[in-house]
Amino acid sequence: MKILFLGDIVGNSGCRAIKNNLPNIIKDKTIDFVVVNGENAAKEGVGITENITNELLSSGVDVITTGNHVWDQKEAYDFISKEKRLLRPFNLLNDAPGKGFEIYNSRNGFRVGVLNLMGNIFMKKCEDVFKITNDFLEKNKLKDKYDFLIVDFHGEITSEKMAMGHIFDGYATLVVGTHTHVPTNDGRVLNKGTAYLTDAGMCGDYNSVIGMNTQNSLNRFFKRDSSKHYPAEGEASLCGVMVEANPKNGLAKKINSFIFGGELKNIN
Repeated sequence: MKILFLGDIVGNSGCRAIKNNLPNIIKDKTIDFVVVNGENAAKEGVGITENITNELLSSGVDVITTGNHVWDQKEAYDFISKEKRLLRPFNLLNDAPGKGFEIYNSRNGFRVGVLNLMGNIFMKKCEDVFKITNDFLEKNKLKDKYDFLIVDFHGEITSEKMAMGHIFDGYATLVVGTHTHVPTNDGRVLNKGTAYLTDAGMCGDYNSVIGMNTQNSLNRFFKRDSSKHYPAEGEASLCGVMVEANPKNGLAKKINSFIFGGELKNIN
């Protein structure tokens, strides 16, 4: 079983890179299941639209996760309940539409659970992620309702992400962080068999400030004339992880960073 997880898609540049390259990547790498974080995919660099959702799914994406920007494009609040392949954080407050966990079928016939969580520190208010996680694990078991489990932990701080990796160790196939837009170099298989990476990075133009126009970002830091943040438009790098997993137990055998094209194309 081969799983590809790609970090936060940022603006038009990131969407173009997915549409132009993902179908061939799936074919060349024989990928069985693809998850992307799409919460920054709209042209403004925040939120996601129904049209973008459909385009990503048509490009070979199996599931789209989100985070704190999930409602920044107001239309998402309406269509998310109709599209089960678009998730919002599981631990949002109770009245949020849509789902934060769902089970899907992979290209090779396995059941894949995808859980979207959001951290509590320096993020929008949501339910206690550690309590929610403990409750989830009491009710859901690997190789029971699903053959594999992928967890997107959308959070600001590394300690929360690492703690979440250890909580899920042995109970999930992959725990991967999103939100910071910077790929970390700590991908590994934990002691009990769960693949872990602190942050997948982004699918966007890395000749930027976390995907946003460099000069405008600098102007804002220097308190010069500037506008609201907007995405950089250069060629995007696709960043994330590729995991090989064992169908017998649902745990990871191998994890490798995945970086394709753009500013970071020569980094591997």
